[in-house]
Amino acid sequence: MKITYYGHSVVYFESNGKKVIIDPFISDNGQCNISVEDVEVDYIILTHGHNDHVGDTVELAKKHNAPVIAVNELANLMATLDCEVVNMGIGGQKSFEFGTVKFVHAFHSSSYEMEDGTVHYTGMPAGVIVSNDDAKFYHMGDTGLFGDIKLISDMYGPFDATFVPIGDNFTMGIDDAAYAVNEMLNTDLAIPIHYNTFPPIEVDTDQFVNKVDKKVNVLKSGDSIDI
Repeated sequence: MKITYYGHSVVYFESNGKKVIIDPFISDNGQCNISVEDVEVDYIILTHGHNDHVGDTVELAKKHNAPVIAVNELANLMATLDCEVVNMGIGGQKSFEFGTVKFVHAFHSSSYEMEDGTVHYTGMPAGVIVSNDDAKFYHMGDTGLFGDIKLISDMYGPFDATFVPIGDNFTMGIDDAAYAVNEMLNTDLAIPIHYNTFPPIEVDTDQFVNKVDKKVNVLKSGDSIDI
């Protein structure tokens, strides 16, 4: 499975001949080095409803006839915007052409602000575990530190890679994220996400690397790994 990171929480992967993007915040993402026009996608996965994660979902979904896979309330909102959707829920698992998606809980919030300023509640935030016959990774979404990270890891790991938010202010910071990786996650590789996009989440990734006992790969936008 080839996985490419595009800054913030944008993770793009290719599996079983299908192209999938998680949290496609591209247009207003200063960390992203591609444009929406560059993206070819067969499916879209959303961890939660915040605008810096939903991003360019509607445009991509319509252009490529790409189903949006999301927690029920968020999927319903995307359907009102003329997207094809797949409704799921926390704890649910479903098989697709590219592999299997399982939503697990994350501790955060979830709402979407429309262009007219109307705010919609979009259900519970989620982490997502993606697997095919050869590989498995965990995108933690936006989350604080919580004890069931270990339960999730024990139940559904080991993971070939885990995307871990480290930016603080809105999610785990470096200390909490390092604790999660060292003490709770059964993962071969930790990849930091959700940092340096905006002033409140600017951090020094070297501090995270130095605090983590496992392998860390600090990916720049456009960098890829194979798992």
